[in-house]
Amino acid sequence: MKTKTANPLTVISWVVLFGLASVTVPAAARALPAVERTVLPNKLVLLVFEEHSLPVVTFQLLVDAGSWKDPEDMGGLANLTANGILLGTAAQDAKAINEELDFLGTSLESMCDNDFAALGMQTLKRNLEKSFPLFMRTITQASFPEKEIAAEKKKIEGRIQSEEDEPSEVADKAFDKALFLSSPYSRPVKGSSESLSKITREAVLKFHGDYYAPNCSILAVGGDITMEEVKSLIVPELVRWAEKKVPQSTFTTTFAAATRTVKISREITQANIILGNAGMERANKDYSAFSVMNYIFGFTNFTSRLMCEVRIKNGLAYSIESEMEPRKHPGAFEITLQTKNSSASEAVSLVLHEMERIRKEPVSDSEFELAKQFLIGNFPLRYSTQKDMGRFFTLVEFFGLGLDYPEKYPSIINAVTRDDVLRVSRKYLHPENYILVVVGNLKEAGME
Repeated sequence: MKTKTANPLTVISWVVLFGLASVTVPAAARALPAVERTVLPNKLVLLVFEEHSLPVVTFQLLVDAGSWKDPEDMGGLANLTANGILLGTAAQDAKAINEELDFLGTSLESMCDNDFAALGMQTLKRNLEKSFPLFMRTITQASFPEKEIAAEKKKIEGRIQSEEDEPSEVADKAFDKALFLSSPYSRPVKGSSESLSKITREAVLKFHGDYYAPNCSILAVGGDITMEEVKSLIVPELVRWAEKKVPQSTFTTTFAAATRTVKISREITQANIILGNAGMERANKDYSAFSVMNYIFGFTNFTSRLMCEVRIKNGLAYSIESEMEPRKHPGAFEITLQTKNSSASEAVSLVLHEMERIRKEPVSDSEFELAKQFLIGNFPLRYSTQKDMGRFFTLVEFFGLGLDYPEKYPSIINAVTRDDVLRVSRKYLHPENYILVVVGNLKEAGME
């Protein structure tokens, strides 16, 4: 999940709902809609925004129930729970739910990643009063029928097996396993065939009962709806969702301490390569300076140094990019590329050379200014739909960036200096200590 940014917003305080303190963030020109934040008595964080271009209302629920909370021997439990939440409730089976959704013209989807699970709904405004109770039943009354859970496990196992034929997926899993020596981030979100076999319906019910709680959730409600309508139609349902004691989970990570190369043989024409090292958490104060540096170094554009050196000058790769994974806890910095097997070693050498170069000398004024102009100018373009807006607001809240983050973003980027770029390059790029994964024809690559 890449973290995105949005337009400037301004913060003013208000006290309305249930007498609880909240904030209103009014929109500037071409900005995201105003968002109002409050915390309900059950500790649910509610974010409301108006966007009346379409007669549609969007719900985006983020739950602190990502795969990092999986028991060590039951990888994939969080993901199976997120998928299974759509498979039936105490009142309706999956077929009845899907028929109702089709009749109402409403979409309902769920997902899970390392950090959180999410449930999203979009409904026509005229069907809001019928759709929203279905949304709440799905969250609070999921029944996880035995037969459907077994079938879902088989589907996930099938996807896991098919990923073994995808070199990029193989490389990604191998990289995480090599970099995170002891960390929940080392485990695939889907789990493995072995771990899935240990997951029972009872385990899914327990995970849902433990972690799907309002006091560890964020709900964005937006679109063709007003705050008064939210208070009258939505909030009464939300406050019935009972707060509960959530099990405490501890997140600890041990990163690989020395350079390691992982070579995986596959009879393919192109080598899939990941090179990287330990990274930072999304809320880290260096993230913005790193964003400026990374635009210069390896962003997905034809002006980045990696693209110029590896593709344009030497013709060794069609695509190459680098990124700092935006996660709740320290994640990874990764450079990914595909190249002919025979040029794998040369491409890796060029990447390491560029890592050394950006660590040794300040970037040019033109590179620096272009990066800042792009990041600020591209800020409002990432959120063209209600879904985008809802997801953005929940992530800003989840990562603890503050609802004034979009307003501050241009000034944060403009405050970055060339010395900052050099500093974060030296701090977070480690050409002397990295994990390298190569999936390809190792004989052709000269890496047997």
